[in-house]
Amino acid sequence: MRADLTHVDRGRGFTRSELVTRMLSRSRARAASSLYRAPPPAGHNNNYHGGGHPATATAAPGTYGQPGTEYLIHLAIGSPRPQHVALTLDTGSDLIWTQCASCAVCFPHPSPNFNPSASTTIRRVPCSDPVCTHSPDSLCTLGDCSYVDAYGDGSIASGRIVRDTFTFKGTSSSSGKNGGGVVVVPGLSFGCGLYDTGIYNTNESGIAGFGHGSQSLPSQLKVGKFSHCFTSMLDAKFKPSPVFLGTPDDINAHATGTIKSTPLRRNPVSPAYTYYYLSLQGITVGNTRLPVSSSAFAINKDGSGGTVIDSGTGITTLPTPLFKVLSKAFAAQVALPVVANSSETTGLSLCFAVASAAEAAKVRVPRLVFHLEGADMDLPRENYMAVINGGKLMCLMLGDLEGNDLTLIGNFQQQNMHVVYDLDNSKLLFVPAQCDKL
Repeated sequence: MRADLTHVDRGRGFTRSELVTRMLSRSRARAASSLYRAPPPAGHNNNYHGGGHPATATAAPGTYGQPGTEYLIHLAIGSPRPQHVALTLDTGSDLIWTQCASCAVCFPHPSPNFNPSASTTIRRVPCSDPVCTHSPDSLCTLGDCSYVDAYGDGSIASGRIVRDTFTFKGTSSSSGKNGGGVVVVPGLSFGCGLYDTGIYNTNESGIAGFGHGSQSLPSQLKVGKFSHCFTSMLDAKFKPSPVFLGTPDDINAHATGTIKSTPLRRNPVSPAYTYYYLSLQGITVGNTRLPVSSSAFAINKDGSGGTVIDSGTGITTLPTPLFKVLSKAFAAQVALPVVANSSETTGLSLCFAVASAAEAAKVRVPRLVFHLEGADMDLPRENYMAVINGGKLMCLMLGDLEGNDLTLIGNFQQQNMHVVYDLDNSKLLFVPAQCDKL
């Protein structure tokens, strides 16, 4: 089954420069957020941050909201009349939650809040339920399971955990062979948001956690795989991106390269931690492998650091010392003048002056390769370079955050790449593909 994801800034009239600036801002907010704090001690599980049901949903535009969001997925909750909700697709969290009509503190969004009283299939979750007892973020309120979490940007989400029926609407592919129909799944647990405040000034009504934990949407659907294939993010047409829940169509379909795989890792400090860790062993710029130890990309003894592949991060973000090494090596191999203080105007630290977009296309740039365990992710030029400011700047689409020791592989670097999270076999598969044809 499949769904169409749409980038959050689709159809909003932004220039390429504005798209890049917004993407970078979201990525920095993501890296700075408490989504990426050090894990809890071993032995603790983490619910929110801390015969299955293959299903499909429809996605549509969002805006700038919950730290570092990029894609919005639509589905429905409740019965007999399923109520539409618009949730951020987030591989960096577990809990599914949506704002409810009875919220005491609410954020505005276009759709009506979910009304629990209108659903005949909603069920309370008692404090004794494993959903509640296995989460350090849960608490007991008058015998019912509740949740609360705060983000690094000051946003707060809290409410009650409940269960209800989810309805996923399919969308047919261009060939008419995929998607379509309706999948109804009873008894999925989710958060009914009652106190939500912060920067949720968006089209979203909540979050769909796609993380590694037991309460994420893939885990509750008991699908052994999910995958996505992001179309070009700076394309003026903003073509939809497919996401598959369950075994995807033939991964070789519309592939333009060789399928590669690398292990999906868990955090040894807290194996239940929700993020999808990879073993990044090094980076090559041009023909030069950076003089950086693989330990710089590894998880630290306290559980911080490491390398995470993430749907909510726009561009890859590196620890500042590593980014400086990469930028220096990159600039040395491009025969163009470096623009001083480009970060002040573009947010990007390494930009080159060019006469026009046409001239920029003729400039040779060094290749960029992420050396993962067992596989090299050799990025095409369009996955790390962008021409902005009316064709006057050519910039490296990577960033850093001072004081952050986590490496986040963002979705700009995953453009036109079919990425499969094989949860059954704990590995990530990826292959260059024509995503708009899947």
